[in-house]
Amino acid sequence: MKWLKAAVLLVFLLVTCFSFPLQADAASSKYVVKGNTSSKVVALTFDDGADGANISRILQTLSTHNVKATFFLTGGGTKDHPQSIRNIAAAGHQLGNHSYSHPDFTTISTTKMKKELADTEALVKSTTGKSTKPIFRAPFGATNSTVLKAVGDAGYTHTLHWNIDTIDWRGLSKTQVLNKVVNNIEPGSIVLMHTGAGAPGTPAALPEMITKLKAQGYKFVTVSELLQLQGAPSDGASYTVKSGDTLYSIANRNNVSVTELKKANGIPTSSNVIRVGQVLKIPGKGTTAPPASSTTYTVKAGDTLYSIARRYDTTVQKIAADNNISNTSVISVGRVLKIAS
Repeated sequence: MKWLKAAVLLVFLLVTCFSFPLQADAASSKYVVKGNTSSKVVALTFDDGADGANISRILQTLSTHNVKATFFLTGGGTKDHPQSIRNIAAAGHQLGNHSYSHPDFTTISTTKMKKELADTEALVKSTTGKSTKPIFRAPFGATNSTVLKAVGDAGYTHTLHWNIDTIDWRGLSKTQVLNKVVNNIEPGSIVLMHTGAGAPGTPAALPEMITKLKAQGYKFVTVSELLQLQGAPSDGASYTVKSGDTLYSIANRNNVSVTELKKANGIPTSSNVIRVGQVLKIPGKGTTAPPASSTTYTVKAGDTLYSIARRYDTTVQKIAADNNISNTSVISVGRVLKIAS
């Protein structure tokens, strides 16, 4: 009888394994500080907390100036002021995940991180009908490799930091908030602001901020537009499969059907299996304009070549070669580095 039980168990395992599409572990979430572009574009982002007191004023200003922004939502805030969250979504702004209870992710378990993300996603989706994926902002901006892996596994491909922090939550005045943004703007900037009552300077500064940046030639984009997360594949009419991809996610990203994708690549109708590194043809997609060839970055206190390279998805050796750096352990604050794409 023992051999019979073993045989039944083996058959069950084989059926289970081959009944579901194979998918590799998801890649770590990509940590982003600013857009890698020389174009005058800026992403205004707002973190929403428990009270969301200034959402209505912020939305009115954005509507008046025809600006789309990105709001990183907490589950707690969505529970406390659901109509304001619905108003954000209805106005066409992008939604991102900012956790449920705003804990420091570097101090909690992977299981807890994923629950914070899942609970927020479920509540936001039931409230607005829209997803917070694929973007996440860490509470307090606190991340490490463990956090990025857990976040990536949860379906958030990009973790958004910022290069302009208004620190408006400290109760800064209109003028202080305005100057922090206008005086530090650069192509591809991601600006951090907040929706709560503790940041009264933000709704007051926002109209003049938008007007002044427009006068400088800046255009306002959402985070996904800035990072081209929802555009055509980076290599034109083809796409290289990455860890965590499925046929459905690739088809959805490129606005084609799974059936069309299978047909263009000779994948059997009954199969959903793809392999990491496989190059897929994207039907109906032409070549997109190439990204800017390079950008610049001004070294700040605490930076290392490794941290800068990770932000721009390049290597320490590449940055060192492009900037004639002989000692990669030493860089001076204030130095302007050329970052080749």
